[in-house]
Amino acid sequence: MLDTFSVLETIRRPRLLMQAARYGLTAYRRGRDLRRLIGAETNPLHAIAQLIAAEREVEKTRLDRSADYSPVRHVELLAALLAEAHRLPRLVN
Repeated sequence: MLDTFSVLETIRRPRLLMQAARYGLTAYRRGRDLRRLIGAETNPLHAIAQLIAAEREVEKTRLDRSADYSPVRHVELLAALLAEAHRLPRLVN
């Protein structure tokens, strides 16, 4: 779980993408959106791992300036990632 938190803390994306993802949190519905984005509804830690992998692929297409890049999918993945991260229990030092 610590590795997941370190990955989440180090993700750096353009401000506009993150603002859109935060805005998209209001429309996020776990059951509907996880099935569409990663194929299954699962526990938050497993979902985050799959969302991170999917988001990295989309980020790579963005950085490559590929015609396959979908900003809508990128925002949806980031919003889901933020929502799932909020579901994780907080670690106390």
